Formats: sequence, structure tokens, C-alpha cells
Amino acid sequence: MRVLMPDRPEFRTLTLPGVETVFYPSFVSRDERQSAVLPAGDVDGLVAWGMPRTLRREAVQRPGLKWVLTLTAGIDGWKADLPEGVALYNAHELHDAAVAQHAAAALLSSGRGLIRFAQTRSWGKPGSLWTLKGRRVVVWGYGHIGRELATLLAPFGAELIGLNSRSTPAEIDDALRQADDLVLLLPLTAQTRFIVGQEVLGKLRAGSWLHNFGRGELVDTAALLAALDSGHLGGAVLDVTDPEPLPEGHPLWGRENVLITPHIASTTDDMSARAAGYAAEVIGQLTRGQEPKNRVRGEY
Repeated sequence: MRVLMPDRPEFRTLTLPGVETVFYPSFVSRDERQSAVLPAGDVDGLVAWGMPRTLRREAVQRPGLKWVLTLTAGIDGWKADLPEGVALYNAHELHDAAVAQHAAAALLSSGRGLIRFAQTRSWGKPGSLWTLKGRRVVVWGYGHIGRELATLLAPFGAELIGLNSRSTPAEIDDALRQADDLVLLLPLTAQTRFIVGQEVLGKLRAGSWLHNFGRGELVDTAALLAALDSGHLGGAVLDVTDPEPLPEGHPLWGRENVLITPHIASTTDDMSARAAGYAAEVIGQLTRGQEPKNRVRGEY
């Protein structure tokens, strides 16, 4: 089996019986992407992580490709890119705990005013503060991370409502109208791109908060700014934005009710080592003729 893998030290040191590994440039800068190339030859499998989109499009067309393992939780267009018959696997276990804890920290921080207080330079009135007890938290894209978040929030008394691909339009509307907090964990697909726009934001209760830990293009940025400026939306926590990275001087910066983190909700110091170990486990299963458990079959 010949497998294309990210060129990172943790992957180069893997010992994989019966596997020939070749490496592509990963997590390269925008300038470096122009000169990034794939190694020559056919491959049986692809481990995708930090892969430039140009290389991704080329890699999936290599003859003999049988499977792709993306070391992300989201699948961001992979199903549309893959030729018929190529299996797709994801790696949600690498990200579940970190993203859920990041989301829980955001919900607690917004309620206790930490976002606002972090920017103040003098002692003043506390402003609006709340706890999660009885607060309705709607998780749109309720899957593995959402279930982890539900466990974390339960001791605080939050009422969590989960929405997924099986939720009906009526169920979605009902949940949005109840939401004190809307947490986005959706993948980016043709159906979910800009799914949160003026109409969805208008259905939320006045003063509710938006928390996006999915992809920036789930949210119409202009509609978000309008909802913040009007006061209809109480605030927002954004680990992802559109555009991304958010440029200097963008009107989302510097707001006392907006917290922006640089797409790090799933980041941990040991991520590269864990990602390499996870890839080795999946490749081992495939070389033994076993079916890994994380095959992607639906959108979310």
C-alpha cells in the first residue's frame, strides 16, 4: 500500500508495516502554496491535513486512490471532490474534547461578562450578567462534539437543544426562536454555506448570542454585523470568520460583545502527535482488511 501523508516530523517517524509512505507539503504559507507539488506516482490512500486545496484536487485524481482520511472533524467539500468509489474517513475524536471545551468556555465567558471586562481599563458598572442555569443553548450540527458539549454543560443547568441533518424546518425554526445561545458546529457544504443570514438571525430571541466553531462561511458577515449594530444580537464568539483570517480594521474587531479566536478551537499542544497516531491506527486497520469506524456517510 502506498500512502500520501503530510510532511511533518511525527508522520515521518511512523513505522507502518506493508506501507510505503510519500509526503506532500502541509501547513505551508500562502506564498509557498504556489510552488507546492505532490510526489510522483500512484497512491492507494491519502492522509489529508493542512493540505493546500490545489494539491488536494490533484491528489484525488491519482489513479488507484481507494481512500482518504481527513484528520479534521469537518469534511468541507471532500465528498464533492472525491471520485466515485473512493472511501472518506474523518477524525472527529482528535477534536471532540478541545472544541467542546472551547465552546463551553465561550458560553461561560459571555455570560459572566469576561469578554467585555477584558477590554475595560477602569472600574465601572457590571452591565448584563447571567448564568447558564435554564439558558437554552441550541447546537446546530449536533454530533460527537455536540454530545461532548452537552455533558460539559449539564452541571450548569443549561437546556441544550440539538439540531442535525434529520431536523425538520419546523423543528429548526422552533429551536431558533427559543435560543438564548446558538452554537454552530455545522460542516461547510453547499447546503450550509451562509445558512445563518438575516432570516435566521431575525428568528433568534432579542439579546441572544451566536457562537461559531464550524466554518466562517456558515455565517453571512454583513447580516451578523447588522444584527450586532441593531442590538438584536447580544454578542458573538467566533473561532472562524468570513473572510479568514479577519483582516486588520475589519468592523468585527474591537467590539466589547464580540470575542474572536484564530481558528484554534480544536488546537492542542500535542495535536501533531495525536494526529499521527490516529492515522497510523486507521492505516493499520485498512492494511488488515478492516473497516475503520469513522467512514463519512452523511453530510452531518
